[in-house]
Amino acid sequence: MQNVQDYIQKNKQRFLDELIQLLRIPSVSADSAFSQDVIDTSEAVKTALENAGCDTVEICETDGYPIVYGEKTIDPNLPTVLVYGHYDVQPPDPVELWNSPPFEPVIKETETHPEGAIFARGACDDKGQMYMHVKALEFMVKTGQLPCNVKFMIEGEEEVGSNNLGVFVANNREKLANDIILISDTGMIANDVPSITTGLRGLSYVEVEVTGPNRDLHSGLYGGAVANPINALTKMIASLHDENNHITIPGFYDKVEELSQEERAEMAKAPFSLKAYQKALDIASVDGEKGYSTNERNSIRPTLDVNGIWGGYTGEGAKTVIASKAYAKISMRLVPHQDWQEITQLFKTHFESIAPKGVTVKVTPHHGGQGYVTPIDTIAYQAASKAYETTFGKKPIPQRSGGSIPIVALFEKELNSKTILMGFGLDSDAIHSPNEHFGVWNYLKGIETIPYFYHYFTEMKR
Repeated sequence: MQNVQDYIQKNKQRFLDELIQLLRIPSVSADSAFSQDVIDTSEAVKTALENAGCDTVEICETDGYPIVYGEKTIDPNLPTVLVYGHYDVQPPDPVELWNSPPFEPVIKETETHPEGAIFARGACDDKGQMYMHVKALEFMVKTGQLPCNVKFMIEGEEEVGSNNLGVFVANNREKLANDIILISDTGMIANDVPSITTGLRGLSYVEVEVTGPNRDLHSGLYGGAVANPINALTKMIASLHDENNHITIPGFYDKVEELSQEERAEMAKAPFSLKAYQKALDIASVDGEKGYSTNERNSIRPTLDVNGIWGGYTGEGAKTVIASKAYAKISMRLVPHQDWQEITQLFKTHFESIAPKGVTVKVTPHHGGQGYVTPIDTIAYQAASKAYETTFGKKPIPQRSGGSIPIVALFEKELNSKTILMGFGLDSDAIHSPNEHFGVWNYLKGIETIPYFYHYFTEMKR
């Protein structure tokens, strides 16, 4: 791939400036207060794809936020790569924990990014990684080195479950036809240890509501005499794990894939420092399911976590009440073969069954998706591996991720296409957390590496 490093160096400041402008728009899909900002971001992505060289770009309306579709066709007989990404971002809360405003991007040095990192909501997940593909296309088009056809499908609802993407994909199979799907919404082990994500966990996300008395009660007059929904909820949640951190929902593990000792031994070869891990998180020890390592717990094992819990009085000072209601949001990360809808039903049945007398329970499913494992013996994986080896100087390690991208399994079902996950973020980039960031080096390295994937994939397909 001729002159890619020269092109990046020449346009480095523009690439950064363009991404920073995109990050300024608060495209929070979960909060309707930002609905216009989400729509504005879709227009910005459309303009970026047009400027990068797409022949056709359109805003495709859905029942929710629009999908931006673009394509560059140079020869129908050549392979086609479909790039998927998303332009919506997580809410920035809690805003007070950010060291700089979440939608006022700044570049600062960090221990893992001595060359600087862009701090902003969406920097790594997924605006920065999505935009690498836009700039990679620009390079290939401007220098006449695009070796195949490329399509883009950039959505605005990934952070709220991609509710309308399935309908769009099912209705546009011909438009989206491809030879391989390329996604950068994952990470790698370290800047000097490239890796390719070969597995994703599924997801079941629910909200629970526990109701006791018909109003908030004076805790002196009624305390000890009626069931307290907050007390009940915390006890119910605590019972969802046993002393070995094993999830107690009946049937939860029935379809869990158990990896062989050989496979686990291969995973263990990935460099990992427990001491550094604990230091980075400022924790004294790790925790999790007995019998598994930290890296296994967050990748090949299912989990159940409370993501939020509230009820009663939380304002300044004291207000002695027994709350009428208590709430929690709970996510379950699932492994291949666990069906998210089945797990959601198992949770609902179990959680309702353990409610103590005096309270009622409502379980509301929000969204979910299936897990996914991509084979490493395909042309696409080999092309990705060779691309990383070319730009990093070493062969990438295949690894399973603890995260979820539910639409990957959907793509295979609807489009009969495999997916390659080429992520350039790091675990320390604080996605979904305050002070999310994305290394400048990583951003530019992605732009450098992606064109090589196109080159090698096209070459191998021929």
